Amino acid sequence: MKAKRRGLLSIAALLLAGVAFTVPALARDGDDDDRCAGARDVKLVNGRIHTLDDRNTIVSSVTIKNGKFAAVGREMDGDGGPCMRVINLGGRAAVPGLVDNHNHFLLLGLRPGHDTRLETATSIADVQAAIRARTKTVKAGEFITAMGGWTAAQFAENRFPTLSELDAAAPANPVLVFNSFTGPAVTNTLARNFFLSKGVAVDGGGNIAANGASLAALNALRAIQTFEDKVRGTLDAMAYSASVGVTTNVDMGGFVIPGTPNIQDSDVFDTLASWDPFTAYDPLLALYDQRKVSVRVRIFFLSMDHNPDVPLTTQRVLNAFSNFGDDMVRTSGIGEFATSWPLFGNPFPTNFVNALNVVAKRGWAFQQHSLSLAEDQFTASAFETVNNTIPIADLRWSVAHVPQIDQSTVLRLKAIGAGIAVHPFRYLSGGNSGGPPLRMIIDSGIHVGAGSDSAQISTLDPWNMIYYMVTGKNVAGKLVNPGQQITREEAIRLYTVANGWFLKEENKLGSIEEDKLGDVVVLSDDYFDRNRVPDESIRKIHSVLTVVDGKVVHNLLSR
Repeated sequence: MKAKRRGLLSIAALLLAGVAFTVPALARDGDDDDRCAGARDVKLVNGRIHTLDDRNTIVSSVTIKNGKFAAVGREMDGDGGPCMRVINLGGRAAVPGLVDNHNHFLLLGLRPGHDTRLETATSIADVQAAIRARTKTVKAGEFITAMGGWTAAQFAENRFPTLSELDAAAPANPVLVFNSFTGPAVTNTLARNFFLSKGVAVDGGGNIAANGASLAALNALRAIQTFEDKVRGTLDAMAYSASVGVTTNVDMGGFVIPGTPNIQDSDVFDTLASWDPFTAYDPLLALYDQRKVSVRVRIFFLSMDHNPDVPLTTQRVLNAFSNFGDDMVRTSGIGEFATSWPLFGNPFPTNFVNALNVVAKRGWAFQQHSLSLAEDQFTASAFETVNNTIPIADLRWSVAHVPQIDQSTVLRLKAIGAGIAVHPFRYLSGGNSGGPPLRMIIDSGIHVGAGSDSAQISTLDPWNMIYYMVTGKNVAGKLVNPGQQITREEAIRLYTVANGWFLKEENKLGSIEEDKLGDVVVLSDDYFDRNRVPDESIRKIHSVLTVVDGKVVHNLLSR
């Protein structure tokens, strides 16, 4: 807990000092000094900007001043000052910054090696191209990794890359391509030699078996990872998030690595989704101190207590502050677990209501993982029990994932003011499983928003998730969610304006309206035009310009 307390104290000191947590603005053409460094003023003109307000207004220009929308579809009073940057969008479509209401973004930043996203690769050649491009940005001999967020079913060949194919892509760098939570994995020759030297079992083709062997490989890389590596990885994760248009990541924590100090009776699991919960936030806090956080992060604290007194959850809510931070980094809730849960053979927890009472009494938002109807019903019953003594409607409690939820359980949750966070991660399954029942959930009238549950079993790229919601098709092109498709307009609203509710920030996030936070994503093509972008092309959309807090943090327009 000491590392966490130090992090909170450093945040508090910066807040008391009145520091704005920003990244330096990109240099303006013709500037030869830094008088506008850190400016949060930008005007976007000549666009087709979908505000996603209550009227679905579309405007041609917006002005952001001091990080907030100052004028939408009209001229701002005054000229905006000498640091106002004007960007012509050339008629391109734009939307509010996307909000992913449940992911594991900070774990993505902690990946050992130089992370390489394979989320949009459709063939082994695409995998090779991504790795080859990564070699241009790292030194010879440094590890390149591609861990989680992909499946072999997305490749035309429907298989992993081979050792020789990885050798061809990166002859001077060791490469590890690692699937899901616990492998399997495959290496090139340099990486195979490294892992053999560490006692990891790797066959002659560079293949590492799932579970024990793959986790041994992961831990061999963790052992040589420095704090500076983790900071760099967190910067890389932010840059990737901005490139796909996600400007707010709601981070749901990680499992606890076995042997971590001070974990009391918590569940422990060694997976790609595991960390030390007391030090894992330190790279983010270091960047926070340096004003280098470029996308918004909302933190939910995960605990998996067995003890009836739920010590870790209790200590979190008593010694941390709900909604503490600023508009770039904020502690926002508890989740996606507050107790042990039926994962890896565990039974339903007997201390769940105890934990929820602690969370409710301190007024925290909460989100609970659920993958089965039995879990949905168990959670609904616990929410109802707490609600009998502590009304939860204003706390923004929700159930996450819900691939199998039924209408009666949805209506039970709606009746007590709870919400549902849908995560179409079965896009990446490649099999026949579908869900969640999006059409039914939306039609019920319950509050619902969307996210990814990335980056182990799903993709951070929101356009993959949106494609699935609109078409019902998974990464292999199979229709697995028939009858539950939703419209493009509904899908984009679930990823934007609907998600402020979960954070008690609906008056700040998710739409382009005056006085809201100045986040805009300019799209590579017009998502709303079905002639220009047929359904099968939704997955190709990305950001060509991302603005967060009035600062340009991703820019392809000037290339």
